[in-house]
Amino acid sequence: MTNHEKRKIIIPWIDPEERVTVHFLDQKDLNAEVTGTTEQLVDLAIETNVPYVKQRISIPLRLTEVSEDLGHYTRDPERPLKHRRLMLIVNEKRPPVI
Repeated sequence: MTNHEKRKIIIPWIDPEERVTVHFLDQKDLNAEVTGTTEQLVDLAIETNVPYVKQRISIPLRLTEVSEDLGHYTRDPERPLKHRRLMLIVNEKRPPVI
């Protein structure tokens, strides 16, 4: 899948009310918010163990696989319920939380 195709799938998920699932090589099933995307990067705000503190990172699309998470559902009550959400699989370890 090309970066352009990945970006087309990611763009509808840029919404502060929705979460996506992120898998790194060393951590799985992380909740994150997609805050933006370009032809090269996807910007994420990953939930941490500290309430109201998010890890903001940019991941190269070339290291990212796009899939669906069938184990979660969408959150926005104004939209029709979807029984799946976006899953990003990153082929590297999670950067340390600073």
